[in-house]
Amino acid sequence: MSFEITTAFVNQFGANIDLLSQQKDCRFMNKLRMESQTGETGFYEQVGATAAIERTSRHSDTPRVDTPHARRAVTMSTFEWADLIDQADKVRMLIDPTSTYARSAMMAMNRSRDDIIIEAALGTARTGKKGTTNVVLPSSQKVPVGGTGLTIDKLRSAAEILNGNDVDPDIRRYMAITSKQLTDLLESTEITSSDFNTVKALVEGKINEYMGFMFVRTERLTTDGSGDRQVIAWAEDGLLLAQGTNNITRVTERPDKSYSVQVFRSEDFGATRMEEDKVVEIACSEA
Repeated sequence: MSFEITTAFVNQFGANIDLLSQQKDCRFMNKLRMESQTGETGFYEQVGATAAIERTSRHSDTPRVDTPHARRAVTMSTFEWADLIDQADKVRMLIDPTSTYARSAMMAMNRSRDDIIIEAALGTARTGKKGTTNVVLPSSQKVPVGGTGLTIDKLRSAAEILNGNDVDPDIRRYMAITSKQLTDLLESTEITSSDFNTVKALVEGKINEYMGFMFVRTERLTTDGSGDRQVIAWAEDGLLLAQGTNNITRVTERPDKSYSVQVFRSEDFGATRMEEDKVVEIACSEA
């Protein structure tokens, strides 16, 4: 059984089990392209830009324009969660923790899903016919740290990069930040009184959109080799999450464990960056 479950033993009646503070939902869910995938590796086709050819004479030959095609590969990984509940545990606790364990499993999956998406956004994508060509996020898609945290200028730079790449302005744009970056924005000396009021409302949770970005707060963003936080800005179709179709949730007795009840959850998912032009990394100092 879980060696931590004894902390919930009680000598009087209890009504429920409190889940300690933790991220419960997948913060990136529905903020990127989502696909259902059956095989371990899936391929997602892309069509590049073309140019029209001017006709310079009458009855000229019909021009042929070779439309560029590319593809991105997504390999899913299997994530599992399981824990045991002794029958005696239920008696000592006077409540059945099974449903709480199931909720805990779901939350763990949601956090792992976010981690996979963050890794894909800033990591190496796989392209080519068989998905064997590695593509990294180029330096042109990165806003340098500049010795500062998140500032208004960095927000402008990220928007400028996306706009300069002709990213469709009708596609929703997001920015993932931690609570530290929200504080940085509020304390930035570059903020005008109008910006300050807007950012204050952002920090207080009254709004979640600013400068064309819908903000997503997560404390799971990674740091680079210099220890700077890697804030992510992206267009919704610039990232892809592939969800497996064989997700499993089971609550069963284990005869091999003295008929303890096992809560088990298994999910397959993977992610990729679909297009470098649609993802921006912003380095933010947290010193």
